[in-house]
Amino acid sequence: MHRTSWIGRHAPEEPARDAPDPPTAPVRSTDDPDRHARRVSLVRDVVGRCRGLLAELSRFGVVGVLSLLVDLAVFNLVLTALPHKPLTAKVLATLVSATHAFVLHRHWSFRARERGDSLRREALLFALFNAGGLVIALTCLGVSHYLLGLDSRLADNVAANGVGLLLGTAFRFWSYRRFVWASPAAPVVALGRDVPDVPYGRTG
Repeated sequence: MHRTSWIGRHAPEEPARDAPDPPTAPVRSTDDPDRHARRVSLVRDVVGRCRGLLAELSRFGVVGVLSLLVDLAVFNLVLTALPHKPLTAKVLATLVSATHAFVLHRHWSFRARERGDSLRREALLFALFNAGGLVIALTCLGVSHYLLGLDSRLADNVAANGVGLLLGTAFRFWSYRRFVWASPAAPVVALGRDVPDVPYGRTG
């Protein structure tokens, strides 16, 4: 009895078996390849638009400088031939420089944008928005000279050829892109929406 009791007390115990882990639900991945592709495509589209805008703005500025040089050259040439006709010289210089600007803008500055069906319509809109830019410059000059009483030559130049020229140029650039040579709106894919794949050239 004593030996059996001692063996029973000191016999090695069997290790406890771990209970099996309960089954876990499969974890669904939150990464949507299509959504990621649409985001990348949208970013590329925005970068491409910004690059196109900067390129058009650079060409627009170059054409503006060249047109100014043409204006000055024609004005002084006509004034040399007709020294007592400064208004005539300015009108001719403006017509030549505006025609020069229209041709370069149409075939270079905004060559990647949609062309209108009528050249006459483009020319009329171009002249209209050029006149709008002139009105902006004259408004700045009138406010500075007559309303604010800044009637020095320096103040007139700052108002007309500084602030007025800057605002007028910005207006012309916007109006040319928006109305004269407007590109068709590019399709925008909304994030999180499924867009069916439609083969190129199919409309129905």
